[in-house]
Amino acid sequence: MTSPFEQMMREAARLMRSGNLGEATAAIQHALGAVPMPPPVSTVPTGWLSEDADDDVVDVEARVVPERPDVPERRAAEPTRRPASFTQGHFRNELGARDYLLFEPAREARDARALPLVVMLHGCTQNPDDFALGTGMNELAAEQGFLVLYPEQSQRANPSRCWNWFKHNHQARGKGEPAILAGLVRELMATHAVDPERVYVAGLSAGGAMAAILGDAYPELFAAVGVHSGLPTGSATDVQSAFAAMGRGAQPRRGGPRPGATPPTIVFHGDADTTVHAVNGDRIFEAAGLSARPDAQRAATHSRRTWVDAQGAERGEQWTLHGGGHAWSGGDLAGSYTDPRGPDASAEMLRFFLRHPRA
Repeated sequence: MTSPFEQMMREAARLMRSGNLGEATAAIQHALGAVPMPPPVSTVPTGWLSEDADDDVVDVEARVVPERPDVPERRAAEPTRRPASFTQGHFRNELGARDYLLFEPAREARDARALPLVVMLHGCTQNPDDFALGTGMNELAAEQGFLVLYPEQSQRANPSRCWNWFKHNHQARGKGEPAILAGLVRELMATHAVDPERVYVAGLSAGGAMAAILGDAYPELFAAVGVHSGLPTGSATDVQSAFAAMGRGAQPRRGGPRPGATPPTIVFHGDADTTVHAVNGDRIFEAAGLSARPDAQRAATHSRRTWVDAQGAERGEQWTLHGGGHAWSGGDLAGSYTDPRGPDASAEMLRFFLRHPRA
């Protein structure tokens, strides 16, 4: 009985004799493709065909390819560098829940070093994306290698998305928003490679006021604090007293943190700020029991002075922005509440932070 292969090869031979070379070649390729080639030799047709007198035989010139030696299967190479990422997350504890964004810089895949963490608290009407864009902190993190956490205030907690720094139940350890934010930071430290000695917090306006509260409430967690256009802890207890503190300056607070308990703090404030009076910058250091050195440095765009404790150790740095309003100094105009003029608050805060790991 004639096999299908023999039938296809006979048809190819007939096509060759009739001069239909293209169809003959296609028939041969079809025949060869329909029949598995025996190992370990494979035949590769060259396209040269010779016709025999015997109609049943068609010779196909071929070359013998040596059998391939066994080669272990090659695995895909593991990436040597993890790219930077900016991802969304959600945190909840017994006191509430907040969304957040986390920036992680690119790093070598095997690099397991613990990195500094900077917590950035946005101002009223802002959100994490806006604040990251305006401050440029992610760009600094990508260059210098640290994590940036942007908690988001919900509109349900405050219609203007302000952190509730002016309410008595959000001003102390273990209460309200300070406890939620501290819980979020601790969870992040447990799930990421964070250096516990280099965790910092900074904020603008309401975010700056909440950053001051976090430093006072959790000095064992935050190594240093940055307050831009904000107010000291306990400046107000309701909306009415909040507007008074913002407009005229916070009154000295009784029963504040004991001297030395507040982490090192850097303050930026415009002297033309009509939203939060610039005297609140002084109040932050006074509440911590610090004194200003008389040797302030003055430049065209700003003045800078240091604050020291009773032993003369530097514990604070104050930048007064000449003609500055209620905006992040040196910020990007693509974000809200930014002023590209003047010193770069983000870079200066970072410099100050890294000089002050938690003792």
